[in-house]
Amino acid sequence: MEDFDEIYEEEEEEEEDEDRAAEEQLLKYAPDPVVVRGSGHVTVFGLSNKYESEFPSALTGKVAPEEFKASINRVNSCLRKTLPVNVRWLLCGCLCCCCTLGFSLWPVICLSKRLCLHWRLSKRKCETNNMMEFVILIEFLPKIPIFRPD
Repeated sequence: MEDFDEIYEEEEEEEEDEDRAAEEQLLKYAPDPVVVRGSGHVTVFGLSNKYESEFPSALTGKVAPEEFKASINRVNSCLRKTLPVNVRWLLCGCLCCCCTLGFSLWPVICLSKRLCLHWRLSKRKCETNNMMEFVILIEFLPKIPIFRPD
C-alpha cells in the first residue's frame, strides 16, 4: 500500500516541476516591471509618505490613466491617514482580515489576475544614497497561450 502513495507523490512532484517550468518560460517573455518611486519623505522603515501620480508611459494600453491616478491617490490618502498611527491601524487591519477570514481581499486579487497586473511594494536601493526605500512595482503577468501546442 505504501508503494501506491509513493507513485502518487512522484506524479504530484512531476506535475509541480512542469508547472514551475511553464511559469518560468512565460516569465522569460514578460516585459520589465514598471517602478513608481516615492516622491515624499522616506520614513524610518523605508516607506515613502507619498507617491507621484504621473502616468508612466510603459502602462499605456494596460491601465487607463484615470484608473492609475485614482489608485495612486488612494495609496497616498491611505499613507497620509495611517502613517502617524501605523501600529494601531496594522492591528485593526489584521483583526478585520481575521474576522472575514481573508475574503475581504478576494475581489482585489481576482481583479488583478484578470488584468494580468501584479502590484506590490518592493524594497529598492535609493538612487541618491545607500538607504533602502519601498517602491511600487507593477509587474505584467503574461497570459497563458492556450492555442500553442504542448
